[in-house]
Amino acid sequence: MPPFPTVAAYAPPGVGMLGAAIVSEVFDARGQDLPRFDFALCTERPGRVRSDVGLPLVVEHGLDRLATADLVIALPWTEFRTPPGPAVLDALAGAHRRGALVAGQCVGSFALAAAGLLDGRRATTHWRFAPLLAERFPDVTVEPGALYVDEGRIVTGAGAAAGFDLCLHLLRREYGASTANTIARDLVLPSHRDGGQAQYLAAPVPEACEDDRLAEVLAWAGAHLQEPLPIAELARRALMSRRTFARRFAASTGTTPHAWLLGLRLSRAEELLETTDLPVEEVARLVGFGSAAVLRTQFVRRRGVPPRSYRRSFSRSVGGGGA
Repeated sequence: MPPFPTVAAYAPPGVGMLGAAIVSEVFDARGQDLPRFDFALCTERPGRVRSDVGLPLVVEHGLDRLATADLVIALPWTEFRTPPGPAVLDALAGAHRRGALVAGQCVGSFALAAAGLLDGRRATTHWRFAPLLAERFPDVTVEPGALYVDEGRIVTGAGAAAGFDLCLHLLRREYGASTANTIARDLVLPSHRDGGQAQYLAAPVPEACEDDRLAEVLAWAGAHLQEPLPIAELARRALMSRRTFARRFAASTGTTPHAWLLGLRLSRAEELLETTDLPVEEVARLVGFGSAAVLRTQFVRRRGVPPRSYRRSFSRSVGGGGA
């Protein structure tokens, strides 16, 4: 059975239109080779629900959907400073007790905190309201710089467009990188903004930049991952000094060349492990790690499991050793 075939997003009055649109887009029905989700918005009193931009949403389902969904997402809403009513808090806590995966998007984390689900855990929210979350709920360790924080069956995400990062992380975690990357491409999004740890992203790694010269170099590097790719070589191809290249790279992508290359190599390794029967040693060579031992070390740091275990969980290969 798929990890979470049914998805319910709680949309209170004043729900964030962007948040509702993000989860609807990500978990919408897609191609035959991708998971198909039974997705629904739900609210305490079904009917017309006011959004944060004044436009109403017609929400047909009540809290009973939270009682049966495999993935429950608390969406952001304008009145998050006032906790939801007892029925909502009971429904969120009940979903967690029966084993559902529960997520809070943006200030939706306040609802999870009010339900007691974040006590003793790390969590994040929109950076602007992180101090308020920490003040209101002192038993929660707030990580204001994270795009998302994964605590197992409780996952919280940052504000605005970081809702995509939260949803794609959940897909990547449960269905593998190939599925997440395919959906990201369909939505014209970076497939993985990762600062080196799968569960805490303090420094995201974009896959694109607005500097044309750097973009050409990044594209070239992506096609030559099996090579050493020293920073001096990348700077030479960008017609810059190493110091200027590092400064321009950070300004355009928000990270360092080393971190970007590491994230790209690991993402490519994930896809090869999922979609081919290539030996782990060959995967390591193709993505530029040189040896299976180096790939294993980096992979365990990012995923918490060695490459062979990851392949057993997410392999889609059909034999023959080809991509």
